[in-house]
Amino acid sequence: MADQAENSEQSEQEALPKIDTSVPQSARIWNYWLGGKDNYEVDRVAGDAFREIFPGIETGARAARYFLARAVRHLAGEEGVRQFLDIGTGLPNVDNTHQIAQRVAPESRIVYVDNDPLVLAHARALLTSTPEGVTNYVDADLRDPATILREAGKTLDFDKPVALMLMGILGHIEDHDEACSIVRELVAGLPSGSFLVQYDSTATSEAYVQAIQQYNEGGSIPYILRSPEQLARYFDGLELLEPGVASCSRWRPDTEAWGLPAEVHQYGGVARKS
Repeated sequence: MADQAENSEQSEQEALPKIDTSVPQSARIWNYWLGGKDNYEVDRVAGDAFREIFPGIETGARAARYFLARAVRHLAGEEGVRQFLDIGTGLPNVDNTHQIAQRVAPESRIVYVDNDPLVLAHARALLTSTPEGVTNYVDADLRDPATILREAGKTLDFDKPVALMLMGILGHIEDHDEACSIVRELVAGLPSGSFLVQYDSTATSEAYVQAIQQYNEGGSIPYILRSPEQLARYFDGLELLEPGVASCSRWRPDTEAWGLPAEVHQYGGVARKS
């Protein structure tokens, strides 16, 4: 019995994805900025170096996270969406998409998509669900929309509206036309009444541009800053909800009655497919 347990443990360890801890990785750095613990020394060093150039990065990271929460609450609540396809999931943090959606509507179904080894290793933390709902995980690359749609279709009903979420991930597609093409293919696979939720960091600060250049030179997968106008192209052919593509902190803020919050350099929007 002891030998069987030892062999089982060894097989489980061999099956775990290999994680490169010699190069910083964006999901782990983002996790560090948000106060998480799923990161390594190399990520903390890169995150601190970025912050030295652009001290506002943690404020922007939190604003982007709150944008996700407000968008999901709106879609699950006011729009009645019960299905979410979250691509580029990143590492589990406080209030992930399924937790927010199922808090509003326990029967919500969520599919997470990522191909990062560390995210895969933490997938079990994302696969919690209410008894009424479903949460699943797909190991796939953003550049392969056909596979994503096929695998997600095993959990989601594509005859009913789906919220497609692309949160801070399209900057990793270096060619903007290719990024737009990926979005079009994904949206085309969704039924009428579906939504696109998207944000990315923008080249609206010289210090931010310098920090990203340093990050890209560190050997990580490059991240490309784009203008808010370029981000707006992802929503071509869709009906943008108010206030359109905006600084994440200013997309329907909870504290709007107290005045608009300060802008951040992460911009996003939510749009409906007719």
